[in-house]
Amino acid sequence: MARYKPIHTGLKLLPVDFDQQVIPGSFEHALCYMVDHELDLTEFHARYKNDDEGAPAFDPAALIKIILLAYSRGIISSRKMERACLENVLFIAVSGDSHPHFTTLAAFVSEMGDGVASLFAQVLLVCDRQGLIGRELFAIDGVKLPSNASKQKSGTRADYQRQLDKMEAATQKMIAQQKHADTAPTDDALVKRESLRLERLHKEAGQLRDWLKTHPEDRKGAKGTVRLSNRTDNGSAKMATSKGVIQGYTGVAAVDEKTQIIVEAQAHGTGSEQELLLPIVKATTAWRTSKTVVTADAGYHSEANLKALADTSVDAYIPDNGYRKRDERYADQAIHTAKPDPLWNKAKTPGRVQRFTPQDFQLAEDCTHCTCPAGKRLYGNGSNCTFNGFAAIKFRGAEKDCLPCARRHECLRTPEKTKTRQVAFFQGKRPGHTSFTDRMKTRIDSDTGRHMITRRFATVEPVFGNLRGNKHLCRFSLRSQQKVDGQWKLYCLMHNIEKLAHHGYGR
Repeated sequence: MARYKPIHTGLKLLPVDFDQQVIPGSFEHALCYMVDHELDLTEFHARYKNDDEGAPAFDPAALIKIILLAYSRGIISSRKMERACLENVLFIAVSGDSHPHFTTLAAFVSEMGDGVASLFAQVLLVCDRQGLIGRELFAIDGVKLPSNASKQKSGTRADYQRQLDKMEAATQKMIAQQKHADTAPTDDALVKRESLRLERLHKEAGQLRDWLKTHPEDRKGAKGTVRLSNRTDNGSAKMATSKGVIQGYTGVAAVDEKTQIIVEAQAHGTGSEQELLLPIVKATTAWRTSKTVVTADAGYHSEANLKALADTSVDAYIPDNGYRKRDERYADQAIHTAKPDPLWNKAKTPGRVQRFTPQDFQLAEDCTHCTCPAGKRLYGNGSNCTFNGFAAIKFRGAEKDCLPCARRHECLRTPEKTKTRQVAFFQGKRPGHTSFTDRMKTRIDSDTGRHMITRRFATVEPVFGNLRGNKHLCRFSLRSQQKVDGQWKLYCLMHNIEKLAHHGYGR
């Protein structure tokens, strides 16, 4: 019978040289070299006041190494970080055999505050010194991620007040039922359940009452509109994604084309990308030159944004929503929507009832009136109007015709509120009026513009693919805009160190 060498399983004590575990050229080697030789951690050291009394604290440098190494391995849970520091030789070597409790790691990430921005800026300076930032093209994009907040606890102050009124009414009803039950024999188990339910209702009503007191006003959007608040994390927002509606934040990044270094990272509690363009462009001012080109996708396009970029002399290429229809390269994109997808069905689902459009109304030859699909006349209420530089003629129906009409539900979005239908017929561009959108369309449709769109894809999309696919960043684990912004910057900082490692930093 053949004889084999013994195979050992289970526990075995082995001598380990920690320095030999951190291999030059790897991410962990670049991370350790960066933290030990480049980063100024004075701000973090100043937080500890245990010189003469108190227990020894964990070195902030070791905690930063643990957290960034964990993020690079797709670990976001502080409990898993703690376990890795006990079981994974690489984590033990990088942390110097530190064994921080998961609460220590979670608190450190949560309380980093503005220190993350300082670390991010210092890493960027190292990237620039290594020649990794080209300053030729900055590509801007964002990703919407769920936050540590309950989507069900969103609403306006009016919504919360109605909830509170319902809770108080239910509480009074239960108290009355208990008083009635005191005079008649009842089941003790039922009484106990009702008491617990009443206690929970009291507690939730108290929390809601306190929230209304500490938040006297509704959240406001960029244009002064009311934005939904959230009782769990009021900095987060409801936002629509391709996979449904989430309660979360939008992480935005500006990526340099040369080696895909992230030069700016911000997290905001809004799903409107148009609001996020100018803040991140302004934040990259120190890194841009007069020849730097800024690109973004169609979600950031708006007349106001284009005007602001033109006023500040920023060379930008931001396509409108219809650029794919004008570009022959996307002529066959419709065939992809018919393909089945196990995660997301791209086929269009039946929407709301299609209502009459201006094309369904017939304009008279003399332009004095138009006729609706029901055969009724609409009379002019504006013959020389201008909408975004286009001349238009407006018409409005008469109440005697619209109110009794049987086809109101096909014509009006809210027939129970709106009395009459209005229609505008556009007559073309006003002479001498060229909007910033028109100018941008001309740039995008040019050969240079199409090339810029391709360069934007190749620059920014791989970065988000790395963060979401390779690093498993699927949600933010913290609450409040400041903390989520810090966590997003940590991930982007880790990405930049990874790029440094790929280019031989610290060898």
